[in-house]
Amino acid sequence: MITGKKLISFIFIPLAMASVSCSARIDGVLQTGGKADLVLQASLENRTTALIRSLRNFVGDDTGAPTLDSQSINSSMAAAPGIRDVSLKNTGPSALEGSIALSNVGDFLASENAKSSLVTYAEGNGAGSSSIIIILDRDTIPVLVSKLSPDVEDYLSALMVPVVLGETSTAKEYLDLVASVYGRPLADEIAASRIRAFIEFPRPVTNVLGGKASGNRAEFDIPLLDIFVLEKPLRYEVNW
Repeated sequence: MITGKKLISFIFIPLAMASVSCSARIDGVLQTGGKADLVLQASLENRTTALIRSLRNFVGDDTGAPTLDSQSINSSMAAAPGIRDVSLKNTGPSALEGSIALSNVGDFLASENAKSSLVTYAEGNGAGSSSIIIILDRDTIPVLVSKLSPDVEDYLSALMVPVVLGETSTAKEYLDLVASVYGRPLADEIAASRIRAFIEFPRPVTNVLGGKASGNRAEFDIPLLDIFVLEKPLRYEVNW
């Protein structure tokens, strides 16, 4: 973890900038009763790894740990509400994969003090009577980021990602800023980063918002930029 200052001086931000360029895939199965088993695969580009290592070297924090440190993420997420088990491992310095088991999806990151819930889960007996709603907004995203690992939170804070710092910006404004300081190729890399999720439900999906469905399976393709900027809250809903 980068120690000391929470926000790294703007002079050194370019060394960590590409840490936001990540692609991730989530394959999950939601069971009756709210338990869920997820398989996560995530990776950073080679240039990203080199830049983050340069940042660590500069601040004297090169411990040899992977850029995406699975042990750090395991420790942080294991303490999060709703987590039954987390077992991620590094498949390379900038890539990891593994499983995350939720005891109840409705409890994930639940907080009595939160203004809104990340996940709302309701279960019924008939077709279309069960639902899950996921809301990504300026209240839930900072909580989610804080549970990933201190490293991830430090990088995103140093990069002035609007939703993490509580600032407002359009996607174009943010990408133009990145392009003006770090170059258009890096801005394009950020714009291309996505999270794809494929979730199996106990019964055929009757309705989906923010994605598409076939049979018992719902699929979501979420640009990471949309989450970083959050020009408006993102709502995803599935009924089955």
